[in-house]
Amino acid sequence: MTAPTTAPLTGLRVLDLATLFAGPMAATLLGDFGADVVKIEHPRKPDPSRGHGPSKDGVGLWWKMLGRNKRTMTLDLSKPGGRATLLRLAETADVVIENFRPGTLEKWDLGWPELSAVNPRLVLARVTGFGQFGPYAHRPGFGTLAEAMSGFAAITGEPDAPPTLPPFGLADSIAGLTTAYAVMTALAARERTGEGQVVDMALIEPILAALGPQPLWYDQLGHVQPRTGNRSPNNAPRGVYRTADGTWVAVSTSAQSVAERVMRLVGRPELIDEPWFASGAERARHADVLDEAVGGWIAARTRTDVLAAFEKAEAAVAPVQDVRDVMADPQYQALGTITTVDDPELGPLRMQNVLFRLSATPGAIRWAGRPHGADTEEVLTELGLTPDDLTALRAQGAL
Repeated sequence: MTAPTTAPLTGLRVLDLATLFAGPMAATLLGDFGADVVKIEHPRKPDPSRGHGPSKDGVGLWWKMLGRNKRTMTLDLSKPGGRATLLRLAETADVVIENFRPGTLEKWDLGWPELSAVNPRLVLARVTGFGQFGPYAHRPGFGTLAEAMSGFAAITGEPDAPPTLPPFGLADSIAGLTTAYAVMTALAARERTGEGQVVDMALIEPILAALGPQPLWYDQLGHVQPRTGNRSPNNAPRGVYRTADGTWVAVSTSAQSVAERVMRLVGRPELIDEPWFASGAERARHADVLDEAVGGWIAARTRTDVLAAFEKAEAAVAPVQDVRDVMADPQYQALGTITTVDDPELGPLRMQNVLFRLSATPGAIRWAGRPHGADTEEVLTELGLTPDDLTALRAQGAL
């Protein structure tokens, strides 16, 4: 269960102490490209992601994806033996990822002073809801709160409906991606300085960055973005439109040339000559007229015919797909976006492939998420612990 020597992160060791999604996702991304990720879970309280969502034969399916390319071991960091063992592991590691509330590692004498003392080159990524300091730092923090606090929920939904939260871990996913980037940035800095450092990642910040220039708009113009449903204040026509066979398609006209092609396609070329059609923001103010033209044309045709006509006209359109469509989509198939992983517990599993393709040093899914503690003995034996050491740690409740 080793990474191919061509994988770009081969030789990098990551200790994943985090639970649920953002921190573990960052570790998964590193493991996908060859890092030796050791997932450390509490002996009696596994990562809750193992129980999130549907399961098969008592095995959580979300974990199979989130835990892929990770060796799994157990360790109670609050026990003296657990603390000592983690410090020994940290000596061998390049990265530690954790998401305990601020002060928890320090309570166990496992804070940055202790970790960096045993390994000055270590990068410690700390992922929390609100960051390591400030008035909210010690509050429980989850992605839902970040989606609410950041302004995402306030601009999502129909104008006359309540703010809308996403039905999936959006803030956690954005923070997971950002944490992987932050870790690689810190490792690049280590190449110059020879020293590691602490990454302080707050869930409330990456999602705010993803929302774009809202703070700048407010600062300079006092502008507060309202809820507009599927419409955009920056261009029109834009949204989802129902076809004659009861399916949906999404249309975007971010480019002026595409907007013109769409209006010619739907038989309303005269609208292009309107003075307001020349800019996206002005078109957005006339969205009712444009939506009626586009929506009426689409409603009279099947999705197959709509997609074919838009493609011929070089206008931007996509079907609104659910997961059944995604699994059969020819573009995803061509990219290999969904891949099959053989799993000893459940057999062949189809899941998302690694996040991007590298031409010379590609990543790979070497195995799906493993059972709780499956690799404890292997990892600790590699560390130099003897069978007697393992017995002593088990007697103490540290494993």
